[in-house]
Amino acid sequence: RFLYSDEVQIGPETVMTTLYTAKKYAVPALEAHCVDFLTKHLRADNAFMLLTQARLFDEPQLASLCLDTIDKSTMDAISAEGFTDIDIDTLCAVLERDTLSIRESRLFGAVVRWAEAECQRQQLPVTFGNKQKVLGRALSLIRFPLMTIEEFAAGPAQSGILSDREVVNLFLHFTVNPKPKVDYIDRPRCCLRGKECSINRFQQVESRWGYSGTSDRIRFTVNRRISVVGFGLYGSIHGPTDYQVNIQIIDYEKNQTLGQNDTGFSCDGTASTFRVMFKEPIEILPTVCYTACATLKGPDSHYGTKGLKKVIHESPTASKTCFVFYSSPGNNNGTSIEDGQIPEIIFYT
Repeated sequence: RFLYSDEVQIGPETVMTTLYTAKKYAVPALEAHCVDFLTKHLRADNAFMLLTQARLFDEPQLASLCLDTIDKSTMDAISAEGFTDIDIDTLCAVLERDTLSIRESRLFGAVVRWAEAECQRQQLPVTFGNKQKVLGRALSLIRFPLMTIEEFAAGPAQSGILSDREVVNLFLHFTVNPKPKVDYIDRPRCCLRGKECSINRFQQVESRWGYSGTSDRIRFTVNRRISVVGFGLYGSIHGPTDYQVNIQIIDYEKNQTLGQNDTGFSCDGTASTFRVMFKEPIEILPTVCYTACATLKGPDSHYGTKGLKKVIHESPTASKTCFVFYSSPGNNNGTSIEDGQIPEIIFYT
């Protein structure tokens, strides 16, 4: 009837059949009606079901809207019944995202539920080995380093899905420095749009900056709301070396620590900067003064000179982000606007 009258009645029970028919017989106007109907009825509790259908019917616009909904309401989406019905490729596509808004330990719990359902679909006994088997590469997309040691001990370490060696390596990653290499991503997930950005406040790099337990600190303000995910720090002048480091961001006026991470990094002896990341993004508000703090333990390093008081990051798609730096009062291991450590701030707008 649609071909003759351009009229169509679409309901929840008929929309997928109608979309299949529109695709099969190449009726783009009817296809558009179906996608419009699905878009209007998209919610967190049906986002995974619609994402599976969007991928099946090759509807990238609908798939993108589903992923945006999952990003914004990740906990509600993975708690819905449709989550455990998705296929492995859809699961991996979601786990690869940097923009999920959920604790990694809860995401792991949902992935275990999916693995149990997949075992039943494949008529396999629900054993540790079979759950590991059906997950395949999806397991490598869980960002275990983002968990606290307590979350890891209470969940993944006892799940039986990880090998004994992986459990030991991850416990070592949480507790010792230098940290052993683990085959899991440690990049924070943050419900943010756009690309990762960074600014460098120094124009030149020099040699020999020492460490004796005193923190390097620099204060800063920004003209717009951003989320800081890490710092770039200078490494050793003596060749490849491992450092222990504690990084923090502190609300200067309230003297309140907003985020910190006890971690480490490996450097290669060059004058490059080396990424040190927070476990979760830290929200930075416009015109509020913050202190960036790094306490390093390791040999003498490179340091920056000819520091800039104001650094502007320009993006082709977003407005300018303007950082203004101020020296921190007290002993900051020598770091100031002009010289020192903490050359880079890594952030999302």
